[in-house]
Amino acid sequence: MGRTLRTLILVALVAACGGGASNVKPPRNLDDACAILRERPDFKRAFKRTERRWGVPIHVQMSTIYHESKFEGDARTPLRFVLGVLPMGRQSSAFGYSQALDGTWDEYVAESGSRRARRDNIKDAADFIGWYMNNTEKRLGISKLDARNQYLAYHEGQAGYRRGSHNRKSWLLAYADRVHERSLKYKVQLNRCR
Repeated sequence: MGRTLRTLILVALVAACGGGASNVKPPRNLDDACAILRERPDFKRAFKRTERRWGVPIHVQMSTIYHESKFEGDARTPLRFVLGVLPMGRQSSAFGYSQALDGTWDEYVAESGSRRARRDNIKDAADFIGWYMNNTEKRLGISKLDARNQYLAYHEGQAGYRRGSHNRKSWLLAYADRVHERSLKYKVQLNRCR
């Protein structure tokens, strides 16, 4: 067997083994906050830790993650194509549970001092959301209880929100309403199962 063939077989075997992050598949019932936390105790610990550290309620964190990644740890934005067939890269650098962009994630890592933080780790993603929403409250005065406007600032960036860029996007305003509605739904569910 030639050296090249052995190398190709070895590469194929390593690729088949995966090696991705653990728990990247979403929980089964995304419409039930209690079921999510029962199925994923690590999610519950992460959300509680973020709530204690940053003051962002669990239901707001969960609604944000639902609308950003549907609780999929390795979520990415769709590919862009040239001529409909040639891949040209992703629409943005957003990745992981929180769909944090590279630049914003780097800012979080620098401020938090957590160089090992990963966007496909629920603990780190929840902490990122808490950090971001805490900064949004400080900079823009948006309450951490206000899932709708926190989401708008999260999606558009704090500078974009300040400029009102979200007001020109009716689809985004409607989506932020759904974030708010899911947040309230999760809040009611969590109050029942505690």
